[in-house]
Formats: sequence, C-alpha cells, structure tokens
Amino acid sequence: MDKLRVGIVFGGRSVEHEVSVASATSILSALDPNRYEVTLLCVDPAGRWRLGAPGMLPEEVEQGEEVRLPAVPGGGALVRAEGGAPAGRLDVVLPIIHGTGGEDGSIQGFLELAAVPYVGAGVLGSALQMDKDVAKKLLAAEGLPVVPWVLVRGTELPAGVDAAASRAVDALGLPVFVKPASLGSSVGISKARTADELRRGLLDAARYDDKILVERAVDAREIEVAVLGNDSPEASVPGEILPKRDFYDYESKYVDEDTDLLVPAPLDEALTERMRSLAIRAFEILEAAGLPRVDFFVDRETGELWLNELNSLPGFTEVSMYPRLWQASGLPYPALLDRLLELALERHARRMQLERTFRTGSAPDEG
Repeated sequence: MDKLRVGIVFGGRSVEHEVSVASATSILSALDPNRYEVTLLCVDPAGRWRLGAPGMLPEEVEQGEEVRLPAVPGGGALVRAEGGAPAGRLDVVLPIIHGTGGEDGSIQGFLELAAVPYVGAGVLGSALQMDKDVAKKLLAAEGLPVVPWVLVRGTELPAGVDAAASRAVDALGLPVFVKPASLGSSVGISKARTADELRRGLLDAARYDDKILVERAVDAREIEVAVLGNDSPEASVPGEILPKRDFYDYESKYVDEDTDLLVPAPLDEALTERMRSLAIRAFEILEAAGLPRVDFFVDRETGELWLNELNSLPGFTEVSMYPRLWQASGLPYPALLDRLLELALERHARRMQLERTFRTGSAPDEG
C-alpha cells in the first residue's frame, strides 16, 4: 500500500511564526513513517515556500530550496521556483501556520484553488473564527453568551485615541482587555485598568491589526474544550488553565514553565456538559471543521459562563491544550493526527463530488 503523502506547511508571515515551527516539530515526530511520506514546507517571513530536504528539522527548512504549489488543480504537484522542475507531490496538507495567512482563510483559499485536501476549516469558517468581532456578532445573534465588547477601528486612533478610549469606558467600564481582532497566541493583548492604560493598549494593538476589540474584563477561570470532526463533531473533556501571570499571555503560553494545565478541569457534570454542548454549537455556527479549540470563561464570583473565542488552528505541540484534551478523552496524539488527516480527505472527497458546470434538468434519480 502506498504511503499517504502529507505536506506539513508551517512558519508564515506572522508574529506567530516561531509557535508554528514548534507545532510542526511535534507533528513530524508523531506521524507514523510506515503510513506517511512527510514533506516539510516552511513559509518564510517573506512568504516564500521552502522545501525541507530529507532529514532536515523544521527549524532548518527556512533555508531550504524555494518551491511553489501552482494555484490550479494539478494533483498537488510541487515545482521548483527556478526552472519549474517537479519537486514532489502532496496528497493532503496539514497547514499549521498560526495567525495571519494561516487561520484567516488565505491559505485555505489557495489550497482550494490547487484542489489539494487540507486539515481544518474552509475559507469561510477560517475567516469567521479568526475575526473575533464578526465571530462574536454571529455567536451573540444565536443566543450564545459572549463577553460584552466594543470595536475600535485603527483608522480612529491617529486623531481620536482619547475619544475611542472614552467610548469603550462608557460602554464597558474598567478594567478591560484590549486585543487585535484577528491574531492569536495573545499577541498584542493587554489589560487596562485605567484610561491611560487603555489608550496605550489601543495603540499597541493597532500595530498588529486595523480592528481592535475592547472587552469587559471578567475575573474568571479559563476553560478550554477541543472539538473534532466535520459534520458530526465531538467535544473533548474540558481543561483549565492556571497562569501565574495576570492573564494567559504569550509568555504564559510559550515561555513560563510554571503555567498549570488541569486536564480534565475540576467542574461539576452539569457545567461540563453545557460547555461541551456550547462548543459544538459554536463549531456549527462558525462553519468550523477539523480541530477548533473553544475557549470559555467562568466568572469566579457568579459562576456565569461566557464563550470567549474559537481557534481554528490551535497550537499543536504534544503539551498544547488541544492534543492534551483529546489524550484525556481517550485519543492519543498520533491517533489524533491520523483522524485529522482522515477528516481532511473525507471533506475534500465530498466537495469534489459537487457539480461545477450548470446543466438544466432535475437531479439524477437515486440508485
């Protein structure tokens, strides 16, 4: 039986580049070499695709040969940038680029044009989950509990940062969290306890995005649920994050060694089942697929539950929360990767059955 040719696409033109390299390293070590022929493809900071030579580690691939994947259906054929000679083929892609260019629908649209199966949500689902403002609007419209927020446009700030800050304080009070609308890994996020801190936070977040969310700060436990599937998603047991810092920032996620992750989270059965149910409902509303992680807040004083956000391509090292949640739910890391690749192929096969040429007449009879 031929091995499945898996392309791990990582890196990217994003402030989360290094996080992506770490995820790719873990995935590479866990894929069964008897089942998969793995090709490493690093998108360097300039946006060029670099091919990993045999035996090359993910952190070295950024210096590899430049290749291209033509954005036309061609059986996943890679070609060399110089001369256009063949450079390999891909049966399925695992895009593990976090943040801009990887989670926002960009690479998903590219892979759709190339007709290559890929892990995770499609163009629409990726874009919806990435844009926290649009995601909140859709979730709130369907009755899901989201933390109150105010949207600030980056174009408001050069001449009106005071007015933007005042508008947010009037609506939400203090303290608040300030975050770019379309980034992950807590990049650009700050907590503002005063109007002056809010103004600084808005200007800092505007370095990364032209849409900025100001959210009411909730003194809450941070709980996460992993969802897996396409049309019939399943939710994992919840896990709780116990950061040593004021909130779960970039350093807490990737630098501090003393951030505790409690899996499963110490929650009563009713709250656990409500979270899992809400996670699947959010998955459906935001057109998710594959591997979203759904983040919740539980108010420490009132017990009120809030759905914070969905991450369409969460961190994927062996110690990241998403695989840990599935490990605790009975699905080990290598088996989880197997399942994600199966889901990608299933979704692609179904989409390829859709007709792309209009013709008159009724649908064919069953049988």
